[in-house]
Amino acid sequence: MTPLLLGLSGLTLTEDERALFKAADPAGYILFGRNIGAPEQVRALTAELRALAGRDDLPILIDQEGGRVARLGPPHWPLFPPARRFGEVFAVAPVTAIEAARINARAIAVVLADLGISVDCLPVLDVPVPGAHDIIGDRAYALEPGVVASLGDATLRGLREGGVVGVVKHIPGHGRAATDSHLELPVVTADRAVLEADFAPFRALAAAPMAMTAHVLYEALDPDACASQSRVVVEQTIRGTIGFDGLLMADDLGMSALGGTLPERLAGVLAADCDLALHCSGDFAENAALCEAAPPMTAQALARLARAMAWAVDGASADGETDVAALVARRDALLVSAA
Repeated sequence: MTPLLLGLSGLTLTEDERALFKAADPAGYILFGRNIGAPEQVRALTAELRALAGRDDLPILIDQEGGRVARLGPPHWPLFPPARRFGEVFAVAPVTAIEAARINARAIAVVLADLGISVDCLPVLDVPVPGAHDIIGDRAYALEPGVVASLGDATLRGLREGGVVGVVKHIPGHGRAATDSHLELPVVTADRAVLEADFAPFRALAAAPMAMTAHVLYEALDPDACASQSRVVVEQTIRGTIGFDGLLMADDLGMSALGGTLPERLAGVLAADCDLALHCSGDFAENAALCEAAPPMTAQALARLARAMAWAVDGASADGETDVAALVARRDALLVSAA
């Protein structure tokens, strides 16, 4: 198995993709809007990916946060609110907001599990600060680390109850970035003491099964490399100060925050001790280049992946809450009650 989570080109696998994926055996896949049609098409796609890999616990990821980051939507699936909505309710009714966030995530998990999607890149634990780029914006629950941690925890619990693995992102914190890491490398100049507030939600949820790195350079942590490619940040901050011991994936290798060729970017994140790397474009030539360059996964990364995928299975609830419309109605009633 190779340490890659790859994007796909379209609604179905091409013959070239089938051959490449069969030979390279990537750790998993990530779906985007270009891969989403009708429910039966998504189910067929995820089933084929699992059959090709020969793994029932194959990670199939999606970014289904709600708000402006949602790969699934009408007419087949409901809209979900952005994270900030729960933070607004938390300001007046904390217990209500926490329960609404849990139910919201449970509804998302029911939708995903029905489609064969096993991992949601949620919750966002970044804590925005005034003047930061809006790439995070209302994707964040609130401006207070404690609120972010509480609502992030509720979201993780809801996903797990629905049998879906959650991914905390973007560790160790993207909230101070003044630029969009999709377009360029953000540089954060805050000192270590200030950054501790950004670490707090991740530290509170250090037992999460998976985390995604930030393509951000923190001068106080490592002035020479962004977090995704810094062994210093991974070992001393993510694994050390924060205490995260789950599966660590690097954010998309295709983002312009990283320099060099795609194989060089992959080598950089693996040298930093990330377990896996995302590559989202679905471009066949790019996927082929990465598959050729990728080494086998380490024993430690394989163990972390197995543990992460078992997390949702072990925590899935048998209480029968699988009616998406009913869950959404309960969530909305809670949000309205706190208005």
